[in-house]
Amino acid sequence: MTGEPAPRPSRRPRLRRPRFRGLLLVLGPGLVSGFADNDAAGITTYSLAGAQYGYGLMWALLVTMIALGFTQEVGARLGIATGQGLSGVIRERFGVRWTALAVSVVLIANLGTTVAEFAGIAAALSLFGVPPQVSSIAAAALVLIVLARSNFGRVQYGFLAIGGAVSIAYAVSAILAKPDWGHAATALAVPEITGTAAYFLTLVGVVGTTITPWGQAFIQSYVADKGLGPRDLANERVDVTLGTLITNGVAALIVVACAATIWKVGGTITDAADAALALEPLAGRSATVIFGVGLLAASLLGLGVVPLSSAYFACEAFGWERGLHWRWGQAPVFYGLLAFFVGFAALFVIIPGLPLIQVIFLSAVLDGLLLPIILVFVMLIAGDRKLLGDMASGRFLLTVGWGITFLVSAMSVVFVLAQLFT
Repeated sequence: MTGEPAPRPSRRPRLRRPRFRGLLLVLGPGLVSGFADNDAAGITTYSLAGAQYGYGLMWALLVTMIALGFTQEVGARLGIATGQGLSGVIRERFGVRWTALAVSVVLIANLGTTVAEFAGIAAALSLFGVPPQVSSIAAAALVLIVLARSNFGRVQYGFLAIGGAVSIAYAVSAILAKPDWGHAATALAVPEITGTAAYFLTLVGVVGTTITPWGQAFIQSYVADKGLGPRDLANERVDVTLGTLITNGVAALIVVACAATIWKVGGTITDAADAALALEPLAGRSATVIFGVGLLAASLLGLGVVPLSSAYFACEAFGWERGLHWRWGQAPVFYGLLAFFVGFAALFVIIPGLPLIQVIFLSAVLDGLLLPIILVFVMLIAGDRKLLGDMASGRFLLTVGWGITFLVSAMSVVFVLAQLFT
């Protein structure tokens, strides 16, 4: 793609109704980004939320599920309407200076998330006695080889398989823990807010690990890279909906499992071994092994997606060749960015004495604080009929989208004020 906008339809395109065969061809962007949301940062943040506040943040999962569905649908629709990734559209709509701001925000957030993925790998393998120096370097080499040499379709289905395995493990654990399902259901609709700085810190982390800057950029680039058109929109909406339901469904099960095990007995999470206690109803003494494997798989899933999103976003912004269908020599900047993100994060994690769980959690908080900037760009573009034609958001979608943006921004402001005055 050259960065030029795709021809705009002169009339409203006929949308294809979801059909099973067409759906299988379209599936990917929503599911992959959804599964990848439950990466190391996701598992850690949801575990901390359940262990510290029990069912008290279940309401936030319901709110973020609705918000995630809307924002992912907008991202997919922008990719279909323009044939470009988010940064390319920002450049066309706002110019180079604002594009540089958007790229800076996404790359900073993504670098923190990539560090969190390596911290997740180090935390997982530390349960088996593997030092971070070994686990980080081995993971970095593995991910670069897989992304650079494997068929993209195989990478995609590998992501889905890993995400499915992690989801099943936590689903079974949550059921066997015999939680207070009534309390959990009530907490979905009735917020249990604790007015402390720590509570708002956790809330920002929950939002930041569910609706991420990289996820917003990734789904649009993925849709554009697959070459989806207006007739695929209905199927892509199904894809986004499935990904959203799975993302927050798994998140809720993690919170419930930790609330029914760790929070119930007044426990805390300071390292990976503590977090593994939530899986004891499923695995007993083998809980540490199950958790370690699950965290490792989730971290590798995120490690494959987040650096990829970063490379897409930056290359799209400045018109460089991008995509896994290119070879290293054909897209040196794209693969160079992949190598930088993976290499820097791997080296950062081997710092002696690094508190891995805290690093993972704080990356989610950083995402939550930077997210409003990206959402403002997205919503301004989504309502631009000159750019998008009939695929621009209508009044209802714009109202909901700006409402979500306002709430996320307000959350960030409240968090900052809580840190300053408590």
